[in-house]
Order: sequence, then structure tokens, then C-alpha cells
Amino acid sequence: VQLQASGGGLVQAGGSLSVTCAASEGTLNIYDVGWFRQAPGKEREFVAAISWSGGTRYYADRVLGRFTTSRDNAKNTVTLHMNNLDPEDTAVYYCAAGELPTRVPDTYNYWGQGTLVTVSS
Repeated sequence: VQLQASGGGLVQAGGSLSVTCAASEGTLNIYDVGWFRQAPGKEREFVAAISWSGGTRYYADRVLGRFTTSRDNAKNTVTLHMNNLDPEDTAVYYCAAGELPTRVPDTYNYWGQGTLVTVSS
């Protein structure tokens, strides 16, 4: 499956933005999906994960209560909804697909190219 994250952009602190992961080839519906981000000069970090059914979701502590992830299997997409954004949320956001909704990047088999989210203060 080939993934593409989209919807990034520039937003002011305190604002909201959603990024969407879509499969350009194959189906996303059978995979668990993770969201990760990488800020300049920093390592890639876990943001959120959702199981293939949508019944299980995990969030990193620093985004809990501000970010939610959901999926629409009819549209073959997964979305990360980000609220109350902070400049520290500035990063390239990646979606990844695999067979477990984990916090560990290496457990995911397929990765999209990422989309840049910039939060201005």
C-alpha cells in the first residue's frame, strides 16, 4: 500500500488543523495506522495510533486531549485532528500502516512522505 499524508500548512498557536492519510494504491482499511512526527533536528516521535477497526486508539502524552485520530474505511482514509496547537507541534507529520497499532516506528511496514505542519507563535 502506498500512503500519502496531506493537509499540512501554517496555523497560529491555539488553532486547529487536520491532516489526512490516504492510500494511493491498495487499501488502508486492513491496516492499523500510526502517526509520527519529526521536528527539525529531532528524532521521529510517536503521536497517535488507531487500529484497523477504529476501536483502539493510542496517543502520546504530549498530545493527549488535544489531538484525536479517526478513520473512514469507506473512504480509505485516516485523519489526525489537531486542536490547540503549540509552536512545539511544528514538524513533518507522517502516517504509517502496519499490523499493530503501536508506538514503535519499526513495527510499521508502510510509510507516507509526510506533510509539514507549522505553528506560529
